[in-house]
Amino acid sequence: MKIYYNKKELNIYVEDLKANKKTIGFVPTMGALHLGHASLIEKGLQQNDIVVVSVFVNPTQFDNEEDLVKYPRTLNKDAELLSTISKSKIVIYAPTVEDIYGDDVKSASFNYDGLEHEMEGRFRDGHFDGVGTIVKRLFEIVRPDKSYFGEKDFQQLMIVKKLVEKYHLPVEVVGCKIHRAKDGLAMSSRNTRLKPEYRIAAPFIYKTLNTAKEKFRTNSANKVTKWVESQFAKHDLLELEYFLIADIDTLKTAKRKSNKKTYRAFIAVYADDIRLIDNIALN
Repeated sequence: MKIYYNKKELNIYVEDLKANKKTIGFVPTMGALHLGHASLIEKGLQQNDIVVVSVFVNPTQFDNEEDLVKYPRTLNKDAELLSTISKSKIVIYAPTVEDIYGDDVKSASFNYDGLEHEMEGRFRDGHFDGVGTIVKRLFEIVRPDKSYFGEKDFQQLMIVKKLVEKYHLPVEVVGCKIHRAKDGLAMSSRNTRLKPEYRIAAPFIYKTLNTAKEKFRTNSANKVTKWVESQFAKHDLLELEYFLIADIDTLKTAKRKSNKKTYRAFIAVYADDIRLIDNIALN
């Protein structure tokens, strides 16, 4: 498994691929890879000659310093997982913070036409400036034809698409379905940090989303939201941060249902000190 630790070395490799008319798929990650990441990479391999996987814990998208410090860093295990998928068609880009940012570790400011102010943007100050900064920089370094993002971070997916549109970046952003454990919990690197009792409890999130989807067929968004809030109020371990139903185009919270709009339910839950997010298509 070839690992590039700096952009100069990676650039030589990318130049060679481009010269030989090879297509590049790209999966940006923060490491601690799991089967959800694997599903993105496999999709990339189906559609491209080579897939570059970045492994970089980006400091500018953490609003909580403690969360940044605790985030798992498992590059050797990540390489082992990737080698089971392909030993010849996947390369890793695992840069240092200095390689990405130099001496100026800060975010640029981005305008995503309001997408950044909804949902996660209300609770994580500056988060999507950090996302935009690192994604744009990685696109410039890797120069992929296509890049793959999971729908678990649906707001992030929409923001990256907006970033590409507004900055005319020459990459196609491909959204991929949420990969779940057998019990329904959305795959996340944070799941490895869950204490056993919280890991057992966590599938309640997806179970509740599914019931909310059923209720949305005959109830208003407001009634469904209140029902979800009541379910978590009774739960001993899981603490609801937010649940909302939003129009997928604007990500604005739904006031009244319209047959002309497509909706998705979004949720953020604390399992002890681990923050879990999930979502589900409603119509």
